[in-house]
Amino acid sequence: MPQRQDADVALAEVHRAEWGRIVAGLARRFGDLDLAEEVAAEAFAVAVERWAVDGVPPNPGAWITTTAHRRAIDRLRREARRDDKHREALLLADDSPAEPVGAVADDRLRLLFACCHPVLGLETQVALTLRVIVGLTVEQIARMFLVPPTTIAQRITRGKAKIGAARVPFRVPEASDLPDRAAAVVAVLSLMYTQGYTATGDATDRLRLDLLAEALRLARELHALLPGDGDVTGLLALLLASIARTPARISDDGALVTLAEQDRGAWDRDLIEEADALLGERKRQARASGIPLGRFELLAAIHLVHAHATDAGSTDWSQIVTLYEMLERVDPSPMVGVNHALAVAEADSPEAGLVVLARHDDALAGHYALHSVRAHLLASSGAPFEALDAYERAISLAPTPAMAELLTARRDGVDVTTRG
Repeated sequence: MPQRQDADVALAEVHRAEWGRIVAGLARRFGDLDLAEEVAAEAFAVAVERWAVDGVPPNPGAWITTTAHRRAIDRLRREARRDDKHREALLLADDSPAEPVGAVADDRLRLLFACCHPVLGLETQVALTLRVIVGLTVEQIARMFLVPPTTIAQRITRGKAKIGAARVPFRVPEASDLPDRAAAVVAVLSLMYTQGYTATGDATDRLRLDLLAEALRLARELHALLPGDGDVTGLLALLLASIARTPARISDDGALVTLAEQDRGAWDRDLIEEADALLGERKRQARASGIPLGRFELLAAIHLVHAHATDAGSTDWSQIVTLYEMLERVDPSPMVGVNHALAVAEADSPEAGLVVLARHDDALAGHYALHSVRAHLLASSGAPFEALDAYERAISLAPTPAMAELLTARRDGVDVTTRG
């Protein structure tokens, strides 16, 4: 049934591209995050039936928004008959404009700031925002935090209960609120970028370009609001330097392409130049103030070292090792350690990289990245059979079919005649 197929495709696309914007707009209009989520979901459910019969409307996102808006009004009217919400329903029935937007004009960024309210802990702020605003599943968020899905589900439930009790969505963030909430907003945008770049979950996409574009757009909006915040500037530079490589990330036959194998002529040099300018200014400020570079500024610096190498063989790995050592001092996470091990292997030897990698065996025993890097270093150090075992483990833990395909190709490329 072509019409049903068209409807399914359109629904999937509008959900991916516009879920966060729709929920943000409804939350601003009605001041209730739970209500916004529920009526948006109901509107999508109605669309499943209607679009298959009537066809996809000319503007699917506007159709969902209008349907959700009517559902919200109907629900509040019904409640108004039972309790004291009559005044609220009357207000919704007229055409008066929604409340002022305050210091943040963008609907999605404003709701992101609202969800990052200090009434919640940082991890809950980030998990809640990724679920409600970005639209990621609990399982996808859990992979990012390296915790079980039940832990994330509990954080989100508790966060929404606190927000409801404090009526947080009713409050428009003031300019004075923004600096204290910036760290959580930066963390959300960083994870949004990570999800777009790795496309974890069941999606067959190699890249979520919609998520990458939205993360970059919001980072630009955030930087315009807080130009003096080092993490905000560092994040924007990081996104620019990384997203510049997306044109070379996928091969013509749809496979992931590693950094070393990418066509550097396809990289977006305008984005790299913009990242350079931002990071250069931050470095000058750091030297003048004596305040060291932060996590996102250092990550951006690492990406830009790669960006300025004419080919993989001319990469300044010694500089990258130094940057990772600085990064581990401000962010001693095991994933940073894995990338540090890779850099040490390139700058020194695979054996030296394996020594660094071994420090993170316990923390990342269930993560594909640890086993993938170990497999690569074992193969490079003349231990092909141990490398095959490590690749098998990495493939079994791969978060996406695309990553499993890439690891399988690398496993199949191990030369078992090269044992040292």
